[in-house]
Amino acid sequence: MIINHNVTALNTHNKLSAANAAQGKSMEKLASGLRINKAGDDAAGLAISEKMRGQVRGLDQASRNAQDSISMIQTAEGALNETHDILQRMRELGVQAGNDTNTGSDRGEIQKEINQLTSEINRIGNTTEFNGQKLLNASSGVLVSGTPAVPGTPGTPATPAVASTATPSQTVGTSGNITVTDASTFTGATGTWTLSTSDGTAFTLDKGDGAGANAVTLTSGKVTVDGLELDASGVTAASGDTWEIAVTAPVAASAGTTGTAGTPAVGAKSTFSTQIGANENQTMTLEFTDMRAAALGITGTGTGFTSASAVTDGTNNTPAENALDVSSAATAGAAVTKIQTAIDSVSAERSKLGANQNRLEHTINNLKTSSENLTAAESRIRDVDMAKEMMNQTKNSILAQAAQAMLAQSNQTPQGVLQLLR
Repeated sequence: MIINHNVTALNTHNKLSAANAAQGKSMEKLASGLRINKAGDDAAGLAISEKMRGQVRGLDQASRNAQDSISMIQTAEGALNETHDILQRMRELGVQAGNDTNTGSDRGEIQKEINQLTSEINRIGNTTEFNGQKLLNASSGVLVSGTPAVPGTPGTPATPAVASTATPSQTVGTSGNITVTDASTFTGATGTWTLSTSDGTAFTLDKGDGAGANAVTLTSGKVTVDGLELDASGVTAASGDTWEIAVTAPVAASAGTTGTAGTPAVGAKSTFSTQIGANENQTMTLEFTDMRAAALGITGTGTGFTSASAVTDGTNNTPAENALDVSSAATAGAAVTKIQTAIDSVSAERSKLGANQNRLEHTINNLKTSSENLTAAESRIRDVDMAKEMMNQTKNSILAQAAQAMLAQSNQTPQGVLQLLR
């Protein structure tokens, strides 16, 4: 028997320590609900789950970003709804002003309302903002310059092939038109005769009077028609002599050209980037076009309050431009057309904003689904199975109690040596 080393007690103590440590881990997991509380619990699992946590939090924030962008779109679209109503009223006034039952004074009153409505469109454009950023006057975010309208060019019609004539002095023997001032020896009297259809030696001469063509021979600088030498009025077709010959120069047919379509004016824009994903470059761009009166094409010429159609910028009453003129039936008709174009522009802008809003709503749904699925994946790695861990904790608790009892017994074993001293 030995008493210096109680190996049984040492072994029991080690088992008790291990059981206590295991019980402590189980209690930690049960208290936190996590299987991984520190890197030592599962180093690889910790790294993977932390990456997933970053994605989940990024997706959740991207979802909130998209919702903020929807709010921005709704702010702009709500303002344009009022702009639409104003333009419809202006169009109504333009149609009214186009009726000559109105006197000049009547049209003056109509002009006053159009002026104020145009100023209100400017005010809406200059003051509509979201989180301090202007949306409808192209002054915030990343600016994109507008471009003026480019008129189209008309095409040219197709033309058939024609013959143009000139009358240079030509040497006898050259094909072309021969002008005969007197042809007493030649049937047909005076006039211009057409020399045509050559095979290199044979020609015909035709006045075009329906009498038919006459055969022509060109040899040795002389002109012979039906065997008669053409030498009337002292004009002899001797070698080297020149005759007045109108040379026929054909002009090829033209297919014509196609005109070019003009391009409409493009208003200046404000663009805002929206982060709609958890990672770099997962963005979309929102565009807000300048929706003030000048950009919509509903301002006239001239500036200042000296004009009967003076318009303010809507913020500090500075005279900025003039409204469309409705002082006559003709100008009122032109104003109606311009206002209709402005209505179409606002409609297109609202349609674009609505499409962006619908896209963002789908984006939010997708982000929520992705976040949910990633959260589930991260949970499977990091969260503890409570039922299973309770089983482990119960086991470790019983083992710790048993080891403690055995340690007490093993400590009593060396005392047996005292029995030998009795």
